[in-house]
Amino acid sequence: MKSQKTPLRMCLGCNEMKPKKELVRVVKSKEGEISLDLTGKKSGRGAYICRNVTCFQAARKARRFEKSFSCKIEDSVYESLEAQLGNEE
Repeated sequence: MKSQKTPLRMCLGCNEMKPKKELVRVVKSKEGEISLDLTGKKSGRGAYICRNVTCFQAARKARRFEKSFSCKIEDSVYESLEAQLGNEE
């Protein structure tokens, strides 16, 4: 029997490869709206991050979300995402 391989994704904060289930997906919709995707089912361009604010802040500081989504992200959007992520911990 083959063992089920869990898909790995890289965290934009710490750059570690981790199982997809351990990470939170940040998604940019076709309309350009950026949000946390806690279900992993929203359509759009996705980027992954560990479930902690430290990695989120590191990714924000290095502008990795902006590079991943090829767009400028407003501070208000970052603050909203960070607040949501803080509630998840």
